[in-house]
Amino acid sequence: MIFRDRSVLRHDFIPDKLPCREKEIEELASILAPALRGELPSNVFIYGKPGTGKTVVVRYVLTELMDAMKELKVNYVRLGYTNCRRAGTPYRVLSELCDTIDVKVPFTGLATDEVFTRFKKGLERKRCVFIAVLDEIDALIRKNRDAGNEVLYRLTRINVDLKKSKVCFIGITNDVTLNEYLDGPVLSCLSERELVFPPYDATQLSIILRERAKLAFREGVVSEDAIKVCAALAAREHGDARKALDLLRVAGEIAERKGDSMVSEEHVLEAQKELEYGHLFEAIKKLPLHSRLVLLSVYLLEKRTHKIFTGDVYSKYEDICSMLDMSPLSQRRVSELINELDSMGILNVRVVSMGRYGRSKKISIACNKKVVRDVLSGDEWCSVVLNP
Repeated sequence: MIFRDRSVLRHDFIPDKLPCREKEIEELASILAPALRGELPSNVFIYGKPGTGKTVVVRYVLTELMDAMKELKVNYVRLGYTNCRRAGTPYRVLSELCDTIDVKVPFTGLATDEVFTRFKKGLERKRCVFIAVLDEIDALIRKNRDAGNEVLYRLTRINVDLKKSKVCFIGITNDVTLNEYLDGPVLSCLSERELVFPPYDATQLSIILRERAKLAFREGVVSEDAIKVCAALAAREHGDARKALDLLRVAGEIAERKGDSMVSEEHVLEAQKELEYGHLFEAIKKLPLHSRLVLLSVYLLEKRTHKIFTGDVYSKYEDICSMLDMSPLSQRRVSELINELDSMGILNVRVVSMGRYGRSKKISIACNKKVVRDVLSGDEWCSVVLNP
């Protein structure tokens, strides 16, 4: 047996201590402390790339706050959490916040105005200081900028209408450019205080991994080389602690499968390949249909030539749509899909000079072609073209 408790390597595990985030913990705790005195804390906007500890620090501090409430016998602080990406719509965000103050809202069927009214009435009944966490808040804005800004404006202005309760918001985002998409009044209210979480470096990731390894594995089964390689690989990807934890967990699972008694550097390198395959497979599988058809077009063109331009892709895409009896999207929309695939790292798009013919986009597949083939071969539509 290699593992003692592999669940401590999961992203949602909250350890007793969070190394390398002491400063951020102290700062957030000091911002929220007034709630224990019945005062309204400042709203906080937290920025940082994925895997920099934003959500786990917030959950850690809120857990400490709950412990302090019990010790001080404080019962007027309430906590609410919603992940805006998972919730999906302003209605569901409000509905999940309602749940935390015992206000029941049907899954669908009410006007958003009615849900908001019920939320305010529920808060007034509770006579509380309500701390609401809006995780991945950028998802609200990206999906529908106007609707997202509208619900955030109403939420951040809610204290104007409340007499017996107070609400503060903690917004969390991976998108450091989100402020460009928020309306001025919303940004002003949400950003009373801002915390920026820097990426972890390899040394910090090693410290985090050693602490988790003590809890996750039996003593002495994880080599120091394995820890260092996990940390180095994750540090290359903007210091993503979740990536480091995934590498260590999968490396342990590989060692266990093979019947090895130690988790080594070789297991980590094998884990990296497994994770990269799995992440890419899921990313391609979840693409919208026409994005998959565009990718299929490039894949088929690359079998014949390495000089592929936007016009070539669109022509091939039209042929595929005709074969599948589908209406093709416009060339402009397909060009946008190509750019989206480029930003995901699935395609590589390079603008090249064509001399007196101007400039054009040269396109190639940027990821593992075997994964592309595996996903598209199992796709209901693409397989018809790949395996006629």
